[in-house]
Parts: sequence; C-alpha cells; structure tokens
Amino acid sequence: MFDTDAYVKKLGYSGSLEPAPELLRILHKLHLMKVPFDNSLNAGRGVDIWEYVDIDVDETFDAVVTGGRGGVCHELSGLFRTLLTRLGFDVSVMAAGVRMANGEFGPELEHMFHVVRFGEERWMVDVGFAGPSFLEPLRLAEGEQEQYGCTYRLDPEDGYWTLNRRPREGAWEVVYRFPDVVRDLSEWRGEPSLREYARELNSAVTLIRGRAFETGQLTLIGKRLITVANGRQEIRVLVRPADFENAVDTILLPES
Repeated sequence: MFDTDAYVKKLGYSGSLEPAPELLRILHKLHLMKVPFDNSLNAGRGVDIWEYVDIDVDETFDAVVTGGRGGVCHELSGLFRTLLTRLGFDVSVMAAGVRMANGEFGPELEHMFHVVRFGEERWMVDVGFAGPSFLEPLRLAEGEQEQYGCTYRLDPEDGYWTLNRRPREGAWEVVYRFPDVVRDLSEWRGEPSLREYARELNSAVTLIRGRAFETGQLTLIGKRLITVANGRQEIRVLVRPADFENAVDTILLPES
C-alpha cells in the first residue's frame, strides 16, 4: 500500500516536506541513488511493455519500495509522480523518443518523464531513464546547465526540445527529444508504434540496470559497465562472471 512517510524514509530523507525546488532536487537525487532501474521484468511482458504505464500504485509500491526490487521507466516515474503529487507539487506527464545507436529516435511515447512547475519556472524530472542522465532536475529552458562535472543542454528545434549531455572531456551526445506537450496516461494504451517497437526490442533483448551514487551513475547495459564519476565517463566490458555479478549486485542492492 502506497505510504508517503515510508517512501520518504526509504529515500533517507527526514527534513521539511514543504513543496519547493530544493526539496525536489533532494528527492530526485535520492530516488536515483536508492531505487535502481532494472528492465529484466520486461522480458516476460512481450509486446505489452507499455500497456501498463498507468501502474497500480499500491502493488508497485509494495514490490519496489517495500520489496526492494528495481523497476522500469513507468514504474519508477509513476511512483515518484504519485509521491510528488501527494506532497503538493504541480506535476505534468511528458514523453520522449530516445536517441538510438543509428541516430534515429524511438517513438514519441517511448520514455516517460515529468515536468514540475514553480510559478513561471519548469523543471524536468526523470528518475526512470535507462542510461547516464541528470542527477538533479534540469530547468526546462534553452542553454547549458552543469551537474557533477557533466554539462547538459536543451535545444528547441522543429517543434521539439532536444536534451544533450556531455561528460567531462567528452563529446556532446543526444539523450532524447520531446515535444512540449503534456500527456495523458491513456495515450500509451494500444499505441501501434509502441507495440511494433516492442517487437523490435524483443528480437534482441538487452538487460539494463542502473543506479546513481553521490557524484555520478553506474549503468550496466548487457556486459558493458558505464561509470560516470564527477563527470568522467569510463566504459568497461565485464568478461569475468565474477565482475559482472558484482556489478549487478552493486546496482540492484543499494546500501540502506
């Protein structure tokens, strides 16, 4: 059963819960550190990966927050949206197409994230992305923003915002793009482009796990471990089974 107090305790926060940018910043980072991403459950969902975006909040809370397992994008984002809404934040659902290896973008509804508004300011909130991303909310505004050694840039172009990321001493990479459109959860159900995309993903399943730490993130894509620490990014292929298992445990079993 969803429990706001238990949720906040799980994240390790004990301060004021008055809705404010600083609280949002703290909760966002803690969520990425305490609740890992794990897409292994998608293997049994076939082409229905996006059919359950409107999650059963109580059931998912019991499995992820109470039970301690990781979650996929819409589970982690759905739980965090519920937490923020109950705390009194102004939250809107958004969606993005993720940049693929071939340079193209996935379907517009592929990835769910949120925007939180404080007066005229809007902040991007994303605790469910399967890869290195931002640890703290980003202002939804044109220009560069820096966090923990990485630089982020939002570019408006052709009706989309494009999120770019650059690690220290690295090159700019596109993360995803999105139209400035508030979404309704019903849009995901039965969407043909998502079902077709799910078929493509199922033909070459890659397990992805990820979690943040104080100054960066760990992302395990298959056997490729991406470590970002203070903006410095390193990629290793884990050939030895013991190294792979240790990486999985490090990501999926956060220290309490």
